This record gives sequence, C-alpha cells and structure tokens, in this order.
Amino acid sequence: MRYRKLGKTGFEVSEIGFGAWAIGGGWGPQDETASLDALHRALDLGVNFIDTAAGYGDGRSERLIAQVLKERRERIYVATKTPPLPGHWPPSPYCIAEERYPEKYLRDNVEERLRNLNTDCLDVLQLHTWTRAWNRNPKPLEVLRKLQAEGKLRAVGVSTPEQDQDSVVDLMRQGWVDTVQVIYNIFEQEPAAELLPVAQETNVGIIVRVVFDEGVLTGKYTKDSTFPEGDFRNNYFAGDRLERAVQRVEKIRAEIAGSGYDLPQAALKFALAHPATSSVIPGIRSIQQAEANVAAAELPDMPDDLLLKLRGHAWRRAFWYGGK
Repeated sequence: MRYRKLGKTGFEVSEIGFGAWAIGGGWGPQDETASLDALHRALDLGVNFIDTAAGYGDGRSERLIAQVLKERRERIYVATKTPPLPGHWPPSPYCIAEERYPEKYLRDNVEERLRNLNTDCLDVLQLHTWTRAWNRNPKPLEVLRKLQAEGKLRAVGVSTPEQDQDSVVDLMRQGWVDTVQVIYNIFEQEPAAELLPVAQETNVGIIVRVVFDEGVLTGKYTKDSTFPEGDFRNNYFAGDRLERAVQRVEKIRAEIAGSGYDLPQAALKFALAHPATSSVIPGIRSIQQAEANVAAAELPDMPDDLLLKLRGHAWRRAFWYGGK
C-alpha cells in the first residue's frame, strides 16, 4: 500500500480507502460478519482510511467500524458525514442553509457521530451535500469550524452535490474546507477542469468516490443485470441507461487490452493518476473485494499513453441520480 497526504490535515492516508456505504445495507442485504471480515482484511492489507456517513444504514456502518477499530492498534482515519435536515436532495437554490443545517442540529448530529464511532474527536466531518446558493454565507461551515476549535473534529469537509460539483470550488479558495469528496471516474472527468487543480493550489485533500460509476466500470454488469428491490441502482440505471453504459464499458475494455490492468484496476489507477487525489474509496463489502481493490495499489502507475486514451472516454451524460 502507498500513502498520500490528505491535504492540509497532516494525515497520511492509504491510496485505496474503504468505502463503507455497502456495509450499512444500502446496496441490498449485507451480512454483518462479512462486513466485519471485510473491514479487518482491508486494514490487514494496509488500508488506513475509511469513509462512512450517518445515512449508511442509519448509523449501522459507523457502529460496525467502531467495533472493528476497538480491536485494532494501528492508526486508522475515519471520515463520516452529516446530512442536511429533510428536504430537496441535492438542496435547491431556494433552500436556506440555516434551515437545512441549523447549528443545534449540527451539534446534536456530531454528538451522534461521536457516539456511533466510539470516539471523542472525529477525524473528518463532512457535510453530505451542498448548494452554491450558500457560498456567499456558508453558515454551516462556520459551525463546523467552531466544533473543530472545541475539539470535536479534526478536519472539515464537504461532499459535492452530484449535479454541480464545481459549487464547492469557492469554498476551497476561501479556506472553508480541508477536504472535498468528489465523483471522479473514467466517465465523469469534469473535476479535472477546475476542481482538482484548485485543490492542488489550496492544499485541500481530495477523496474520490464513485470510481466504478456505481459498479458498471468494474465490467461485471450486462445490459440484462438486475438489482435487489429497494437498491438505488434500479433508479440510477433506469430505462436504457444500463445498456448504454455497458456498451461504453466494452469500448474501455478493448482500450486497456494488453495493459496489464483489468477494468476495476484501470478505473482505480485512472483516478489515482491525478496528483490532486489523496484517496480513492471504492465500496467494499467482502474480503474478496478488499483484496482486489488493495491489489490495484501495488500495480505500476498508469502510463501516460493509456491515460490519454481513457480521457477520451469522458461521458457528458447529465445528471442520473434523481428521478428517471
């Protein structure tokens, strides 16, 4: 495993982190023993960065992580997230920051995160979504800075709204955030235009999520793949979306033939190739997934010629998360 600086936090985090959404049950039924085994195996292999959230199984993911960390001796960094109060997701331009993230709610939620993770100080607390409508007066981030000064958290972050990731660029330039969690993958390359360069300029740590584009970039789906009832992928890949995505993945498969990478490895190495990236957090729910994702970190860096080819697979398909 190789390690990188998480921006100005001072943390040295593993290039491959542990995305803990699935162990909360958001990707269908998940066996608790399998989750614990996956966490332990990832940590055994050198992973020292875990990303979770309040919403991942209503705290279940956090509690499982706390259970594992109680049994470990090494320093493990955990980033978690606080969601806004119920309303539009992502927040609309008309949402009021103090209504979606009021101070009392943030304080209470942070205390819940501390209890679930069985700690007295969070490594990274991220707001789970944002809108650029709040950039002129980012009151919720003022509250998080207060909590940081009070010793409740070590670093302040934000997870980008899916449809407007550049909305957080001003926050980076103005020093409001220490980390940003962003969607960046072979299909979604827009962050390379501004967000990632600004992160380098401002020394903001970048946590890359959705590196496999909700699984399709692993090459394991076909146009006829189905997902469990209640699985968010039924909506994400609604209509002809899955078939279109699979067709594009097959073109990428042909592109990487002979490179020494399989599809998941190519997806991970593509995201790691950008110098702004601190850690990539693929979802992990089994020992096998832990081993496969960590193995990618041991492979040689992606050569420039292949990187250039994969840049040609950027797909400006608009916003697939909300509605059909």
